Amino acid sequence: MRVLAAMSGGVDSAVAAARAVDAGHEVVGVHLALSANPGTLRTGSRGCCSKEDAGDARRAADVLGIPFYVWDFADRFKEDVIDDFVAAYAAGETPNPCLRCNEKIKFSALADRAVALGFDAVVTGHYARLADGVLRRAVDEDKDQSYVLAVLTAEQLSRAMFPVGDTPKPQIRAEAAERGLAVAGKPDSHDICFIPSGDTQAFLGAKIGIRPGAVLDADGTKLADHEGVHGFTIGQRKGLGLPGPAADGKPRYVTDIDPDTGTVHVGSAKDLEVWTVRADRAVWTSGESPSGPVECVAQVRAHGGIAPAVAEAVDGGLVVRLRAPLTGVARGQAVVLYRPDPAGDEVLGSGTISGTEREPHSYASELVSDSAR
Repeated sequence: MRVLAAMSGGVDSAVAAARAVDAGHEVVGVHLALSANPGTLRTGSRGCCSKEDAGDARRAADVLGIPFYVWDFADRFKEDVIDDFVAAYAAGETPNPCLRCNEKIKFSALADRAVALGFDAVVTGHYARLADGVLRRAVDEDKDQSYVLAVLTAEQLSRAMFPVGDTPKPQIRAEAAERGLAVAGKPDSHDICFIPSGDTQAFLGAKIGIRPGAVLDADGTKLADHEGVHGFTIGQRKGLGLPGPAADGKPRYVTDIDPDTGTVHVGSAKDLEVWTVRADRAVWTSGESPSGPVECVAQVRAHGGIAPAVAEAVDGGLVVRLRAPLTGVARGQAVVLYRPDPAGDEVLGSGTISGTEREPHSYASELVSDSAR
């Protein structure tokens, strides 16, 4: 096959490209220029898309002996990822920009251009496994990225390749060193790539400005003022601007955010528990939604927030009834559904969380089908 290797300048994408070459594919490397003003240097493990990253990607391509290009997607990235990120926080949500980048940039804008140029697939260094259209967790659970790939449609998955998902990260670094790739010891990127300072609140404050509101407790008592709901997320404990803990000495957490009134509600850890998750923009990796409720394992954050559940497709979205409560479930994040078999690694589908319900529910397991296929 003729494949396009998305090379970020990191070790994972470099080894992914190398493995595609070893598999006999005709490989062309491409680095995505996603920043209109890329910095010359990274700050340790913060940021990406810098001139240094582009140079690292080019050197890796030279070692592999493959053609290499830089494609400018800065405008599309700003519109579909950065602007979406800012708008979501302004609306009291907690978005995942990596998820949106996969959906809108790497496996949409990039893949569309690749197909138009005659490529069969896009190769990336994501830690996930893919075979016969089935998306699975990576072997390395600590590095697994199936959560941020679960927004991909069956069509998008059909033109994707994840060559490193079957290997633990330390072995990937060792392999890179054996291949003579200089990025073998390069630090992994952390935090949000377009906020290299790591100060998300400062970034959002500069974009959104001051939008004052109040912090209220469960009884409606005003506890403090704040400068904008973008400074908060569901489940947040620190940085609430409160003088101290609750009267019982226990910490307070953000339990709800009302962007229309600018109100941030706080309460106890118990107040964070939710039993039902509602989501829109449902995506089923098989390409077809199930005809009825299905048993699954639901995950509501990139790392953690997992519980057995029953999910049902409703009006283009999802209703996920949890069999055990979860906390810190924030609007704007994804709820990803996995098949509840012993392996528990197959992705069934996903949706963008739009709301939650805290009341426990009863659900008859005998009404649930054995498969979402």
